[in-house]
Amino acid sequence: MDRNQKEASVEELKGIFDASGSVVMAHYSGMTVAEMTNLRAKLREHGGTFKVVRNRLAKIALQENPAASASDLFKGPVAIAYAEDFVAAPKVAVEFAKDNEKFVILGGFMEEDVFDAAGIDTLSKMPSREELIATIAARLTGQASQVAQRLMAPGQGLAGAIAVIEEQAEA
Repeated sequence: MDRNQKEASVEELKGIFDASGSVVMAHYSGMTVAEMTNLRAKLREHGGTFKVVRNRLAKIALQENPAASASDLFKGPVAIAYAEDFVAAPKVAVEFAKDNEKFVILGGFMEEDVFDAAGIDTLSKMPSREELIATIAARLTGQASQVAQRLMAPGQGLAGAIAVIEEQAEA
């Protein structure tokens, strides 16, 4: 790599680190091309990406990032899994690591929070953005229907009382 390619790579990594919801770092030593292709496909299904990085360039890219302390994780053959959704990359990475002992999760970061492997495992168990949005929408819809029912209740009670008075007057 010449100097211009290295600078472009550092800028690309800065963009990835800034735009990603979370980044997972892992050792991939010993994985076959087919296994890496399988991991990339799984990540792509969830809006994520898997990229082998050069440790020195990744450390340079993290220097001005709030999660600069994550640069300690870049030792040995390291690749990153990242996605815009903060739980997509950890979910896929943890699931893949269960089936493949050659893929070892080192840790990762989300904004300024740096996690070890156990933290990434915990992050992977959180609901996704879509699940959270669906939960909030369901609660808001339920509350709106309750408000409408309570607003209609006095009118329905009054209409019932008028109907009873009408029946008594006719009798």
